Amino acid sequence: MAGPSHDIMTIEALAEYLMISRSTLYKLVQDGRLPGQKVGKRWRFHREAIDEWLKRHPEHLKAKREAQR
Repeated sequence: MAGPSHDIMTIEALAEYLMISRSTLYKLVQDGRLPGQKVGKRWRFHREAIDEWLKRHPEHLKAKREAQR
């Protein structure tokens, strides 16, 4: 049985969740540095996989947030 729909995020929802721009997020995903899947033409992300990625790679977001200031 599938989990709640909020466990799957769109690029817009993930950008808000991570507090980074969508363009930065697209770059991370297209470079294969962030776990995501394409469904048709759209990217989708599992919140659990993103949370695990954050635990393993906190430096990515820190550097991106500082660059946006």
